[in-house]
Amino acid sequence: MTDQIKKTAIVTGASSGIGREISRVLIEMGFEVYGFGRNFSGNFSEDHENKEEAKVKPGVFHPVVCDLLDTQELERQIKQIRHQREVALLVNNAGVGYYGLHEELNTQKIQKLVRTNLEVPMILTNLLLRDLKRYGGTIINISSVTAELNNPHGCAYGATKAGLSSFSRSLFDEVRKYGVRVVNIQPDMTKTDLYRNADFTQGEEESSYLLPEEVADTVRDIIQMRDGVVVTEITMRPQLHRIRRR
Repeated sequence: MTDQIKKTAIVTGASSGIGREISRVLIEMGFEVYGFGRNFSGNFSEDHENKEEAKVKPGVFHPVVCDLLDTQELERQIKQIRHQREVALLVNNAGVGYYGLHEELNTQKIQKLVRTNLEVPMILTNLLLRDLKRYGGTIINISSVTAELNNPHGCAYGATKAGLSSFSRSLFDEVRKYGVRVVNIQPDMTKTDLYRNADFTQGEEESSYLLPEEVADTVRDIIQMRDGVVVTEITMRPQLHRIRRR
């Protein structure tokens, strides 16, 4: 590990949307980032080395193409990273959304919702928790404002996010004495491709949705808080409540 690369982070869903922006922020902060995703079109480190406004030498980005639902392969990848690096930050960001009347969802979609949004974060946390306790690390779970709401036409999605938020709260009480921070971010409607399977999308006005980089900036704020202080839950909402039917 070089002098410039002091910290290692794992980010899921890093190939697009919120996960991509979180990875960019972490690189700017000097992290070595292992980003799990479906496909990657660019090199984050090169992007940031060319930015005049970058205030620190960027870290390094390692794209990891992996099906998160292939538990055996996921475990293999994590074991390999742990063998090479000291992981101090886990960002569980990968998520999937299916919407509509619950009776209209098929079993495959329900299983994918539960496994991607809840099972995978729990497994990754399990695999990395001993390291995170050893290094006084941080776990950031990207949940959703739906975790706190009733969600007709999104019952299963909301239930998985409620489970993730509950997991975050209980986990913090379990590991806080070891210096591990667990933070739950609950964004509202965000301009990403999460709604590609829905019959609606965000509103047209800029004040009716969040931007991925705004969630990433919140991650930066969390990491920069002094040791000994934890904001365990952050809900982010746009000023206006607007959606558009497709």
